[in-house]
Amino acid sequence: MVMRFIGGLLLLALSQFSFAADGLTASVDKNPVLVGEYFTLTIEATGKVGGETPDTQELAKIFNVGPMSTSSRTSIINGSISSSTTWQMQVLARRAGEFTIPAFSVSGMTSEPITLNVIPRDQDDGTQNDVFVKVALQDGPLYVQQAALYTVKLYVGKELLDGQLTAPELADTQFTLLGKQKEEYEIVDGRRYFVVTREYLMQPNKSGQFTIDGPIFNGQVREGYRRLAISAVGESVALDVKPIPENFPGAWLPSELVHLGEEWKPTEDTVTVGTPITRTLTLTATGVTQEQLPEISVPQIDGFRTYPDDSERKQISRDGRIISQMVSSIALLPQKLGTFTLPELKVAWFNTKMGKTQYASVPARSITVIADPNAPKAPTLPEVQKTEPETPQIDTIPQQASLPTTMIQAEKSWQDWLLLVSGYVLWVLTLGWFLFKKPTPASAKVTSSTVTQSDPMVELNAAAKQGDTKRYYQALMSLTSKLGAATLSDWASKQNDASLSHEIANLQATLYSSNNQQVDLSTLHKLVCATLKQHANKGKVNGNSLETLY
Repeated sequence: MVMRFIGGLLLLALSQFSFAADGLTASVDKNPVLVGEYFTLTIEATGKVGGETPDTQELAKIFNVGPMSTSSRTSIINGSISSSTTWQMQVLARRAGEFTIPAFSVSGMTSEPITLNVIPRDQDDGTQNDVFVKVALQDGPLYVQQAALYTVKLYVGKELLDGQLTAPELADTQFTLLGKQKEEYEIVDGRRYFVVTREYLMQPNKSGQFTIDGPIFNGQVREGYRRLAISAVGESVALDVKPIPENFPGAWLPSELVHLGEEWKPTEDTVTVGTPITRTLTLTATGVTQEQLPEISVPQIDGFRTYPDDSERKQISRDGRIISQMVSSIALLPQKLGTFTLPELKVAWFNTKMGKTQYASVPARSITVIADPNAPKAPTLPEVQKTEPETPQIDTIPQQASLPTTMIQAEKSWQDWLLLVSGYVLWVLTLGWFLFKKPTPASAKVTSSTVTQSDPMVELNAAAKQGDTKRYYQALMSLTSKLGAATLSDWASKQNDASLSHEIANLQATLYSSNNQQVDLSTLHKLVCATLKQHANKGKVNGNSLETLY
């Protein structure tokens, strides 16, 4: 009840005051102004505005308009209440001439338009030599998505305290700052300038006729003991952007020059089976970004396993041009013997200078895969010829006549008896030596075959135990070669075991692919041992034992 009474008294007191008249005014702090020089536009409203703000869309069509700041105040003087709202913004004119700042309306109130005089820089009293901006863009028309280098250089002839340089802007065009700005000093017309250089990568996304407005600089320099405000604006650049041709094949690649090259390791056209080949493709183009370079499609070749590597991309700016490069490496693992032809590779691109489609290519290449001459040859068993047993002709053997035998006993001399006794004594001594000789341990006996020949199964078991994939792969190739297989893949395919073929493919991918492929040596070794035991059992049945492999 008390609060209502106090509120009523306050309303009654406020009703005794009168409000000031409402109105809307607009003003500038400079007139005339220089081209590229910022000035402050102030719009002030007296009275209640209900949260409304002035519409600056028409103003932005003529000038560059900065962000708007708002402030409000209320005062009571001699019983009269006055309230006001003020909007301020920084405005810049890019071109010389006489311009009209349009009228603004807020809450039914309207301001008067302002006539503004913009003076060219060459009519200034020489202060334009203190600071200026230069821009550069490559000559000739651009095509949609073609990359161009837009360079901005700011020259300041006095000690720079602070400043702001805007980025170029254009509708439906992307500007990307390349790296960091460069700061250096240059001598221009005998005067030393502090120079700031920025490079922008520009890519238009729409065809048509455009104008790139130059960047704007606004800052402060030191002159003696004073701080002076300075500003400058770059020249506008006309831009003609052409559309993408309708009949272009493949991914759009506009450029002045495209080159596709390749390198081989080893360089020879004849390789042994199972030896990896590294093929490196390099695609270089000007006037496009590294992301625009298309992936090169390499077809699969029968008789080879293909393991592509991740592509490496990079780009640089040189002599006002963007140069991009992509390097792709592919590992080829020959699996079969014979001669194979790798087809030609082509990349379509559009020559922006000649205005037509061209192709960057590498020619086809033939590779001959031979057996490893150092691999041990498989043992060959002699062929058993089946012949009919010969039956002796008993009836044709002549019967010999029996001859009479006569026993004649010769008389022994003393020399004969001496020789007989000596031989008997020598026989007794030899028998005693053998009886009392210490036995030689069986482990000390080493045959020449165990020294010169190594058991491939022992090497395979050792590699599996150590988890050495490379050693295991070499031992497995040597083992299958002893079994008579031309290549490891041929041996695996003849086993009709999908799991074994899959694990061998994983082993090869682990060694020659960059896709972080992993192989389980324990599982692979179990499959190999099971397959070899099956062969051993078949060999015993057929009379061809493989027990020497275990």
